[in-house]
Amino acid sequence: MDSGVRIEALTAAPVARRTVEIVERKGLGHPDTICDRVAEAVSHELCRVYLELAGRVLHHNVDKALLVAGSSEPRLGGGRVLRPMRLLLGDRATNVWEGKAIPVAEIAESRAARWFEEHLRFVDPAQHLRIESVLRPGSAQLVDVAERRAAGANDTSVGVGYAPLTETERLVLTTEAILNGPDFKGQFPAAGEDVKVMGARIERRVELTVAVAFVDRFVKSERDYFDCKAAMREQLLQLLGAAQPQVDELDLVINALDREGHGAEGLYLTVLGTSADGADSGEVGRGNRVNGLIAFHRPASLEAAAGKNPVSHVGKIYNLLAQRIADQIQADVAGIEETRVFLCSRIGRPIDRPWVASAQLSLAPGVAIGDVASDVRAIYARELAGVPRFLERLVREEVPVC
Repeated sequence: MDSGVRIEALTAAPVARRTVEIVERKGLGHPDTICDRVAEAVSHELCRVYLELAGRVLHHNVDKALLVAGSSEPRLGGGRVLRPMRLLLGDRATNVWEGKAIPVAEIAESRAARWFEEHLRFVDPAQHLRIESVLRPGSAQLVDVAERRAAGANDTSVGVGYAPLTETERLVLTTEAILNGPDFKGQFPAAGEDVKVMGARIERRVELTVAVAFVDRFVKSERDYFDCKAAMREQLLQLLGAAQPQVDELDLVINALDREGHGAEGLYLTVLGTSADGADSGEVGRGNRVNGLIAFHRPASLEAAAGKNPVSHVGKIYNLLAQRIADQIQADVAGIEETRVFLCSRIGRPIDRPWVASAQLSLAPGVAIGDVASDVRAIYARELAGVPRFLERLVREEVPVC
């Protein structure tokens, strides 16, 4: 089927010019994001060990992680954890190289614990978390694909990218970045890392619904909680306004389920700053796509990129590469309002030779496909030729995944 890049014009209006747009982002301490970030951290740690031992990245995929919520008793002024969270790290990893055993479970569990220490202020892995690696050796066929000198794709899968971001998408990203930034945490220590932002735009009005897990030890009373929430909202609106969003009206609601007059039970309180301490579980692949968003009016792959092998698994490589190609097209080719990029692999086929490659373009008035096709194809050719270097960047953690 490989006959070059298929390019077509989109007849629908770009998302930014449609009447309704809905966008979500799950923040650092959200259970789904925790799973993605931990899985990715463990994969990178395995890459480091494999490179030291074998001189190359051996077969592994750590993209099956489940965070089981614990049990907690939040209270005004500080509650307690009754039962720790449980993290299961699964799928496949090479555990023997040339007769030498590789302590995969110990590597995975140690790196996962360190991630919690580095990113969640109030989680003590020894006290609040139980980690179990269920990583097992891969099947002979898939290991063989990964071990070939010119590694082929280890799955038949699709990667998707799009550009540019809309104003709504940028607002959602910025909101979570502010809430989980060090300055905001310094001003509002009660704001936990578990943040979720849902942005809805109708015409040129954007409203954000924001969930922030309050850390109960910093909340002395119900009045204290609502005063803090009001101050957070005011500060957040000021900071977003300073970013000069191109919308006519912007508003936001924080913790919409709160009920005054019901004490701690009517408030969004957690003991550790994440709902995983007593309410919500998480899983790899249920959170943000590789550009950090869940955009409901955009094309998306169902592949979970986090934790996948960075040198052979197209579920990671093609999603990141498709996003890079879309960004390059949008930046370098005039006359295109919106770009969608699709890369489809066939298992075993060289990664730099997609089975199917296509671009869907929303063109500016007066621009035809023929005006841009050669430039678009040149970008595809350049980026596919650079796949070896791109894979090296993935191994070195130079390309954010989630």
